[in-house]
Amino acid sequence: MALKLIQRIPFRIRCYPAGSVRPLSTSSQVLCVTCLCTSAGRCIRIWGCRKLLQDSVTRSLTTIVREPAFITSSSVGIHRDSVPRFCLTQLHRPTAIEEQSFLHRLETCSSSRQVFRLLRSVKIMSDTMAAAALHRVADLEQEGGALTNPTVLEEATIRALCFQLEQDSGRLTNAGLVSALLACTRLYLDPWSTLMVRLMSESQARLDRGEMTIGELCTLGQAMLAIEGPGSVMLEQLMEQIQRQELSNWSLADLVAVYRLLQGGVGVDGKYRDLLNAMHSHAVTVTSRMDPAAVSGVLGALVTLNQMQAMPLVINLCKQAVRHVPHFTDEELTHVLGALMHFGHSDHYFMGAMEKYVPTVAFTSHPETITKVMQFFGRRNILSPPVFDAIAESFVYRADDYSTSQVARQIMAFGKLGYLPPNAGQVFGKVETILHTRFSHFQPRTLLNLLHACTLVERFPVNFVSKVFSSYFLQQLQEQSMGIDRAALAQLTQLYMTVKLECPFYEGPKLLPKYRVKSFLMSGRSLETPVDPHLYNSVKTGLVDLLGDRSYFGSKVLTPYCYTLDVEIKLDEEGYVLPASQTDDVYKRIALCIDGQKRFTSNLRQLLGKEAIKQRHLRLLGYEVVQIPYFEFEKLQSKTSMVEYLHQKIFPHTYRLSW
Repeated sequence: MALKLIQRIPFRIRCYPAGSVRPLSTSSQVLCVTCLCTSAGRCIRIWGCRKLLQDSVTRSLTTIVREPAFITSSSVGIHRDSVPRFCLTQLHRPTAIEEQSFLHRLETCSSSRQVFRLLRSVKIMSDTMAAAALHRVADLEQEGGALTNPTVLEEATIRALCFQLEQDSGRLTNAGLVSALLACTRLYLDPWSTLMVRLMSESQARLDRGEMTIGELCTLGQAMLAIEGPGSVMLEQLMEQIQRQELSNWSLADLVAVYRLLQGGVGVDGKYRDLLNAMHSHAVTVTSRMDPAAVSGVLGALVTLNQMQAMPLVINLCKQAVRHVPHFTDEELTHVLGALMHFGHSDHYFMGAMEKYVPTVAFTSHPETITKVMQFFGRRNILSPPVFDAIAESFVYRADDYSTSQVARQIMAFGKLGYLPPNAGQVFGKVETILHTRFSHFQPRTLLNLLHACTLVERFPVNFVSKVFSSYFLQQLQEQSMGIDRAALAQLTQLYMTVKLECPFYEGPKLLPKYRVKSFLMSGRSLETPVDPHLYNSVKTGLVDLLGDRSYFGSKVLTPYCYTLDVEIKLDEEGYVLPASQTDDVYKRIALCIDGQKRFTSNLRQLLGKEAIKQRHLRLLGYEVVQIPYFEFEKLQSKTSMVEYLHQKIFPHTYRLSW
């Protein structure tokens, strides 16, 4: 009788074109009558049911392969005695220790084949363990929105496991049910397959009864996002249930799960703003209990949702991150650094922790993590010789494994901060080798950023700079960015000035005038830092007293060479100061660089690369450059001391008369 009933139960996962999913109706629950399990059963037992083993049933799993409108399906018959069967049983639910041991062994699996071997070796398995196995297969096979090997679903073990999940969907625990549904979406199973329909129908029924915890609701929400998108009716229903829960009763895991759900697409476009603000206020009080994964997860969600108003939470998370720096995974640390860059925040203690940690992992961390470290220090204008030297040393040995983007972003940090590591010769020798061997692999904008960064630290890859000025490259640059923006034109102009001023032997093509800018000072990504207004006014007052009148110096003077001078003083051949408006009989021009804090690295008194190249070029163009750094001028307490300081700086060999 049982055998006839099973023969009447088809197991098919049909393949339909990918698209929106219509509302799904509840399907009937099916029991494994061969094993005579009751609804109280909670475990999946893998010994093989003798009656079922004798029944030859052909089953198939299909997956939506998300390549251009192409759907792959396949059907493989299972030999009647060739595979295990997974059956629900009331007996011997695994202990917590046994389940943790299984999950640990699952994490060590490096291929789907190893996962299947592990499944066949386990005698008793809970539904959550079964779902975890499907998730692990997805972890190993997912890449770029599809499975790298869709035929993995033809494996007898995974088909047998999915078959039993389908048959016993009504007896799964809430956690096992929603986790299995989410795993199926990660394996890109057809939403209209029998398995998916039954899992969703059962989830809907339990959602209607209000049986799920916040964590289970979030897992279900992630699954529905993948299946139906942010407009899912079930998604709105579960969000209503989440909002009815008192925040003070949420566990830390619940809080992080809701953040991740909102990050996944539920909270975009300002939706659930009140819920988010309440979560931010609550999260501030519990950050001290967050582990590395929670810190990384919440920061990542704040970035995705662009929660700029949540700075108190960001600051607290940064403080907590200090404790976890040595314990973050590469991926977690990458997310943390990306978030701190997004919000423009860092603190002394975090930098100290990074300075201790990064040198120990420079040779072993993921290339993107190392690159993100360099980007973070560069974006925050923080020069850390221990970090930069360690990464420079690893660069020489690891750069061949880096992408062209990673190579460029690391060198850009050196250029921005104007820092040359002790092994600079080896580093830039490696850069030149990469340019020789992989020149065609660079995107035009990436190549321009790399070459420009090299010139900021007086490294001149002339052979490649000449290619940048070719009409072919400029056309590529235009096509990549839908036209060349002003920041790119400024880089091209400064590159051209560099080879003309600092590489007199250069005989390559010229940059056509139509690609040159007239000023490097611009909003956004400027090649010059605007003068600090407060510092400028103080210096201007001292100059008036020193020179006798405001007319004897010019302010914010745009030169024919694209650079803007903070102050320009003109002298005749005998050394007398000329009025700023005079253009004849000018023998010498003095350029005062009034360098405020923003022109230096934030932790050391070193000029940024763009300020160093400006002063270098001005000297080569015939200007006498006089630097007025903030850390010297701000020490002066009286007007007399300011005037004396300026006199010694500008006219060190001239006796000053009192006006």
